[in-house]
Amino acid sequence: MDKVVNSMFGAFSTIKKKAVATQTLQHSTRLERRIVGSSNRWRFPKDAFPQDLLALSQVCKAMNIDFDDALKDPDRLCLSKIQKNVSENLKNVAIQSRDTVVILKCLGSEWELHLPQLLQSGTLTKLYLLALGGGTTSPMKELENLLQAPAPRKVQEKTAINKMVISLKITDPMVTKVAFAMALKNLYSSQAEMNLDDAPGVLASAHTLQFSSLFQRCVTVMMAGITPNNISNFYLASCKYKAEQLTTACEKWLDMNLVPLMGTQISLRKIPKELLHKVLKSPRLFTFSEFHLVKTLLLWVYLQLNHRIQTIPIYETMMAFFHSFPKKCSFLDRNAGHSLMSLSLCLRLHAITKGKNLEDLWHMNFFPDSWLVQVMANHYHALESGGDMVHVTDLTTQAMRFGLLFAQEYTTHSKVIAVYGFFFEIKGIKNDTTSYSFYMQRKRHTDVEFPSSLCEHGIVSLRPERLVKYKISAQTLVDGKWQEFRTNEVTQKFRCIKPSCKSQVLKIQTVGIPIYVSFSFIFPRS
Repeated sequence: MDKVVNSMFGAFSTIKKKAVATQTLQHSTRLERRIVGSSNRWRFPKDAFPQDLLALSQVCKAMNIDFDDALKDPDRLCLSKIQKNVSENLKNVAIQSRDTVVILKCLGSEWELHLPQLLQSGTLTKLYLLALGGGTTSPMKELENLLQAPAPRKVQEKTAINKMVISLKITDPMVTKVAFAMALKNLYSSQAEMNLDDAPGVLASAHTLQFSSLFQRCVTVMMAGITPNNISNFYLASCKYKAEQLTTACEKWLDMNLVPLMGTQISLRKIPKELLHKVLKSPRLFTFSEFHLVKTLLLWVYLQLNHRIQTIPIYETMMAFFHSFPKKCSFLDRNAGHSLMSLSLCLRLHAITKGKNLEDLWHMNFFPDSWLVQVMANHYHALESGGDMVHVTDLTTQAMRFGLLFAQEYTTHSKVIAVYGFFFEIKGIKNDTTSYSFYMQRKRHTDVEFPSSLCEHGIVSLRPERLVKYKISAQTLVDGKWQEFRTNEVTQKFRCIKPSCKSQVLKIQTVGIPIYVSFSFIFPRS
């Protein structure tokens, strides 16, 4: 391999001298200063793999090569240099674009490629150089013929170009023939149309070809096109090919849309458990209430266990399914439920305060009895102490969460919530085309239209003050990027009279719609 690479360096140096009429520097065996990246390091110029690791690091940064890959495969560094040099030379040399120079055999088909386009792919460049070095005794003369340019203002006859055949074996099942053909098409046109359904396959093809510009284009297209139908495939592809931007985009999209869409989009049943776990732990997760999040997880579990169902079941059907298991232990304590324990531990069951919701959880027998007993005990002590939540202290990981999904048609949108006999209204107002305000305020129980539907058993707190620690946040998607707005963590005494009945107001300016607004709070010890 070293002989081939050294031969290639000699060939390309000669060609560059003839094509652009520059002098070839004569290297000596002594140490000399060479500019590498942003630093000047001492090293042997002819040494393809210098012992100076700091210099090697700078080389990798300058050539956009992974440092660990260069350590494992020194030839990669040489080939990257060759690819870069050849690409620069070709910009100054007139090529007969219709003359086929390489035939690529792959996936049972043959593709005819031209050298300038082929050199955009690191994989194909390596195959071409290896084939060129092994298939001719004079690689320099062969390359001179291939890269021969007509002299200025003179007409020359076409140079006959021999066709070279290279083969590429692909075992990745994500790389289909259609996707691979589309990737090769992008060698010739950077704006070639790309079907969103084919994007994961094209991404896989770009990764196989080491075609960095197409890889990034696929990531950009996929980030802008995430839907319930494709998010699972996009996420799995991003993890497999280490497309971190796409991975983050999938996680953020699901943070906002898991709870609102799970009950209507059955394709979300394909969400990988790993992704679901990340989202359940995310501080950005949007939910209308904690019980909505619990129902979302139960629905996902139900759909994993009932593969043939093709429609979203009603809530009562899901309850009956989990209730049908033997009562000797909870579902999570059964063999089928052990793998779901990590997901269930992400839920904030202590934030479910409605008696009807807790009764449903008892009836389904999904969670261990000890969990629900602890929840009931915490509620009892909180009511006994006037609402103080002594069992929670951290707003980020333990707060009760409520949400508003502010749609385009709204000018105002609000909801009244009841916790331990205290009533709060969470509200959003559209001030003008791009201006919005969000806040929460305490309400008297006499001001609530239907208090019995919010708080069973007539629980009403008559305490004039309620200490609340809260945070309000809003998120919306604008041009493929999430805008995030939030207040600081605020500790405030809420009374039933103005102005102390109202929280801080989160004012935002955005063109994004819908807006996902989250209200997180706890009742600290008074």
